[in-house]
Amino acid sequence: MTDDAHRFTGMYDECRQRVWAYVVSRAGRQVADEVVSETFAIAWRRLDDVPEPALPWLLGVARNVLRDNVRAELRREAMAAELRAWTEGDVADQVTERMGVLRALAALQEDDREILVLVAWHGLTPKEAAKVIGCSSAAYRVRLHRARKRLKQAMEAEPEGRVPERPRSHVRNLSEEWS
Repeated sequence: MTDDAHRFTGMYDECRQRVWAYVVSRAGRQVADEVVSETFAIAWRRLDDVPEPALPWLLGVARNVLRDNVRAELRREAMAAELRAWTEGDVADQVTERMGVLRALAALQEDDREILVLVAWHGLTPKEAAKVIGCSSAAYRVRLHRARKRLKQAMEAEPEGRVPERPRSHVRNLSEEWS
């Protein structure tokens, strides 16, 4: 067994029960095994960063994993609530509103669309989206603010309830038929 494997095994044997008890006290038994597994997977990947004694560091990692799980659950609940909202009310109004938003989004420049979609559809935080774009968090937030303003302007310019025009070949000209 390598030194790293030996160190990790000792740390696992010494701390697993206490990390599990900590997680159970914060979130219950249902998620404890998953959070403890993730905590020790992180500890293995970052073994060089784990200080002695390891328990406080491991409890901090477990706390962060729990926090991330809570955030993910909140996102899932928000998405479920959004989907429920989409199914309530008049479907025609919802389709019209959705089409207006999509048209306004399509009218934006590619950079603005990407900035909006990273947060709205992909669920990234501004900090994560800034890494994708390759800018600072502050610069991303400014760009996001400006993109949202341009989207709002495009939506206001979009006539409500506008139905896309059909190609002229499908439209009968009654004046020609009656002459």
